[in-house]
Amino acid sequence: MSDNGLNLAPILPELFLVCAGMVLLMLGVFRGPAGREAAATWSPAHAANARFVTWAAIGVLVVTAFLVAGQPIERTVAFAGMFVSDAFSIFAKLLILLGSALTLVLAIDYNEREQMARFEYAVLILFATTGMMLMVSANDLIALYLGLELQSLSLYVVAAFRRDSLQSTEAGLKYFVLGALSSGMLLYGVSLVYGFAGTTTFPGLAAIVADQAAEPALGLIFGLVFIAAALSFKVAAAPFHMWTPDVYEGSPTPVTAFFSVAPKVAATALLVRVMIEPFGPLAEQWWQIIWVTSVLSMCLGAFAAINQTNIKRLMAYSSIGHIGYALVGLAPGDETGVRGVLIYIAIYIFMNIATFAVILCMKRDGKMVERIGDLAGLARSQPMVAAALAVCMFSMSGIPPLAGFFSKLYVFLAAVAAGYYWLAVIGVLTSVVAAFYYLRIVKLMYFDDPAPAFDRPIGAGVSVVLAGTSLFTLLFFVYPAPLLSAAASAAASLFGN
Repeated sequence: MSDNGLNLAPILPELFLVCAGMVLLMLGVFRGPAGREAAATWSPAHAANARFVTWAAIGVLVVTAFLVAGQPIERTVAFAGMFVSDAFSIFAKLLILLGSALTLVLAIDYNEREQMARFEYAVLILFATTGMMLMVSANDLIALYLGLELQSLSLYVVAAFRRDSLQSTEAGLKYFVLGALSSGMLLYGVSLVYGFAGTTTFPGLAAIVADQAAEPALGLIFGLVFIAAALSFKVAAAPFHMWTPDVYEGSPTPVTAFFSVAPKVAATALLVRVMIEPFGPLAEQWWQIIWVTSVLSMCLGAFAAINQTNIKRLMAYSSIGHIGYALVGLAPGDETGVRGVLIYIAIYIFMNIATFAVILCMKRDGKMVERIGDLAGLARSQPMVAAALAVCMFSMSGIPPLAGFFSKLYVFLAAVAAGYYWLAVIGVLTSVVAAFYYLRIVKLMYFDDPAPAFDRPIGAGVSVVLAGTSLFTLLFFVYPAPLLSAAASAAASLFGN
C-alpha cells in the first residue's frame, strides 16, 4: 500500500471519464441545433446529435474499462488516503462500466422513437458512472459522500428526463425527495462516527473500532446504523425500498434498466466495503442489520410481486428480492460471503439487462406497452425474443444449470458455512415463492392465447445486447472459471489477502 501524494495514476480512469464527459457536453452543445427555439423544441436534428454523443459516450466507457483493467491489483492509496485502488474496486468498476455501456445501447432507439433523444442523457450517464466509480474506491467517509452525491444528482435528472410525461416527472421528484432524506441520514451517521471516533478515514476507523470492539461507544453504533440505513436505501433493500416501484414504473424504460444495474452494483460494492473495512470489527453489531434487511427484502420481493400487472413494477420488486439474496452473502462478513456477493451482482447484471431488452421490444403500433398480459403468445410471434426472456425468468428463479442458480448457490453456501442455516432456508423458500411469478410469464408466452403481436423489427442494438446477455445467462455453466476467480481475487483484496 502506498500514497504518493499527488500521484494521479490510481485515479486516471475517473479523470479520463469526467474529462471526456465535459468534452462531449461541449460537443453536444456546439453540434446541436442553434437558437433558443430550436433547442427547446425536439427535432430530428436533436436525434442525430444525441446518437453521435451516445455512441461517443459508449466508446468512452469502453476506453475507461481498458484503463481500469490496466490498473495494478495491488492495493494503492492516493489523495491523502481518501482514494483506494485494489482488485475489489477494479472488479466493481468493470461491472459498473459494462452496465452503463449496455444500457446506453438500449436507450438509443427508444429515445429517438419517444422523441426524447437529447445529448445530455449520455453525458449525465457518464457523470453518474464517474460518481459510482469514486464510490467503490472511497477510503474515507467524506470521499464516499462526494461520490454518492455525484451519482445521485445525475440520477435525479435522468429519472425525470422525459419532461412531457407526468409519470416521469413524478418519479424524478419522488427519487429526489427520498434520496435527499437518505443523504441526510448518511451525513448524520458520518457526523456521529466522526464525533465518537475522531476520524473519517477507513483505516483510522478500523483501528479505533478494533480497540473498542469489546465495548464500542453507543454513539458509534448509532452512527453505523444511520450509515447502513442510508446505503440500504441506495441498494433498494427493504424496509428502505419505498421509492423503487414508483421510480421504476415512472422513469423511461432505458433509465429504469440503468437504475437496476449500474447504481445497484456500485451501492452494493460500497456497502460491502464500508461494512468490512472500517466496521469489520463491529460485525457482531452490523450483521443484525444485514440479516433483517436481507430477510425483509427476500420476503417482500417474493410476495409483493405476485399481484403486479405492470412488468416494470414487477422488476422493481424482483430487484428488491435479489438484493436480499445478495445480502445473504454479506451477513457472515467473511471472504467467502463477499465472493458470493460479487458473483451474484455480476450475474444479476446480465439477467436484468436481457430482461429489460425484451421489455424494450414491447411496443405495439409505435407505442410502448407494459402490461404483463401483453406478453401472451409471444412465443408464436417472436420465438427468439420469447426464448431469451424464458431463459432470464428461469435463471432469476434459480433453476439449474442457468447462471442465476450459481449466483444463489454461492451466497447460500457462504451462509451455511458460517452457520446461518436459517438465512439460507429463508432464501430457498422465498426463491420458490418468487418462481411463481417468473414462471407465470413463461406460461403466458408459451401457453396462453396470443395477444396482438409487437412491432418488428426490434432494432440492431437491442438485438445484439439481448443475444449476448441471454447467451451468457444460458451458457455460464460451461466456463464459469474467469468470473469465479476474479470475484475470489476481489474478495481476498478486501481482507488484505
